[in-house]
Amino acid sequence: MRARLSDIAQQAEVSEATVSRVLNDRPGVAPETRQAVLTALDVLGYERPARLRKRSAGLVGLVVPELENPIFPAFAQVIESTLAQSGFTPVLCTQTPGGVTEDEYVEMLLDRQVSGIVFVSGLHADTAANHDRYRALIARPLPVVMINGYAPGIAAPFVSCDDREATELAVAHLVALGHRRIGLITGPDRFVPVRRRVAGFRAAMPRLAGVPEGELDELAELSLFGVEGGEAAAGRLIERGVTGIVCGSDLMALGAIRAARQRGLTVPGDVSVVGYDDSPLMAFTDPPLTTMRQPVAAMAVAAVRALVDEINGHGAPHSEYLFRPELVVRGSTAVVRQPGATPAPTPQRPTPPALAVPA
Repeated sequence: MRARLSDIAQQAEVSEATVSRVLNDRPGVAPETRQAVLTALDVLGYERPARLRKRSAGLVGLVVPELENPIFPAFAQVIESTLAQSGFTPVLCTQTPGGVTEDEYVEMLLDRQVSGIVFVSGLHADTAANHDRYRALIARPLPVVMINGYAPGIAAPFVSCDDREATELAVAHLVALGHRRIGLITGPDRFVPVRRRVAGFRAAMPRLAGVPEGELDELAELSLFGVEGGEAAAGRLIERGVTGIVCGSDLMALGAIRAARQRGLTVPGDVSVVGYDDSPLMAFTDPPLTTMRQPVAAMAVAAVRALVDEINGHGAPHSEYLFRPELVVRGSTAVVRQPGATPAPTPQRPTPPALAVPA
């Protein structure tokens, strides 16, 4: 469709002469004005002249396990934006149960001659998986970067949140509130981040809470990631008398809150709950969730920069970059209630709209 200068000028709120200068790639136009004209072209559905099209540096695959857990779309959004700023076109590959596998996505990406691949919480994090698949990619050679999960013997950059430290910080927070009977719920043991969280829990509990190592087995529950897995695991811990629960994800934490309420308990009055991720909307749950925040933006940008360096032949260091988590204190944790004490009245104050945890 042929672009009409008057339409573009009206949309961009500039003169037709300015539009003409931009379309002919002439000097004398401020960068923000030039961008406004190009945006007007896109909004009106006109095709940019060939001289104004940003040349793509190539395709880059982004493989994520799912989009139901809001932390993965958060990673995908930053990674895609950072890739685009570097001139690359991201290709998002999302796995679903019973759907296309990681290996099948990789084959599709190879057919499209991608310049590299970013894996988020992929099979590299699974100790039971065969990691030769990644060595084969590197041998092609194809640059790859792994986020959250480390596998030794793979010559690639790894970017992870420090899961062990995250668990220790969560335990320290609950101990500072007077909790001693603290439980841990997280995912299956075969995953590297899970093993690190369990290690952090086992290190922190004797040192900070004074709990003998012999009692830790009954305080740690491994389950499926997700609300249902968190609910089932938290129910077992609540029956064992825990007053605080450290969770392996925000969704598991929502399940723990549901388990407490189904037993007539309040959060945080009877049970304090700490999540992990600080995924979008956790500030608006009921109660707002105390959680360990993954520095998603910093991790995603670091992963893309490492991949671009690999693509450009600069050779990013083949090691693991650990990012420090941040404790975000909200309304799901409180001072432990002493036996026989009556609940303190909840202060009445305006609160933001809440997303109720399913009963």
